[in-house]
Amino acid sequence: MVTIEVVVGASVDLTQVLDLYDSVGWTAYTRDPERLVRALAGSSTVVTATQDGELIGLARVVSDGASIAYLQDVLVRPSAQRGGLGRRLVDAVLASYADVRQKVLLTDDEPVQKAFYESLGYRETRDFGEGTLRAFVRFD
Repeated sequence: MVTIEVVVGASVDLTQVLDLYDSVGWTAYTRDPERLVRALAGSSTVVTATQDGELIGLARVVSDGASIAYLQDVLVRPSAQRGGLGRRLVDAVLASYADVRQKVLLTDDEPVQKAFYESLGYRETRDFGEGTLRAFVRFD
C-alpha cells in the first residue's frame, strides 16, 4: 500500500531523499545535499509517497499562497512509475492551492514529461497564442 502525506520538508530522511533523486537521475540536486535540504525546508508544501517504509515519490510547491504556486520536483522512483502515482502526488501537493490563479512549472524537454503535464491540464506558454505570454528563466 502506498501512503501519501504532507510532511515538513526538513523532516524527510535525507538518505532516502538523495536515493530517490539519484534514482531519476537528478544529480544536480544530489551533488549538493545541503542545498537540497534548504530547498525542501523552504518549500511551502512537501508531499511524499512511501511504500513499506521506502520513499518512492515526492512533490513540492513553492508559493505565496495567493497568486502563484510553483510546482517543483515531482519525482517517482522508476519502479513505481506509470501507475498514477505522479498524478496523485501532484493532486495532493496542489490541494491547498485551489484558489491560486497561476500554477507553473519548469521541466525537461522530454516527450514523456510533456505528455504527463498536459494530462494534468498544463500547457506550454507558446500554446497560449502569439505574443500573449512569455516565460523566462535564468540559471546561476
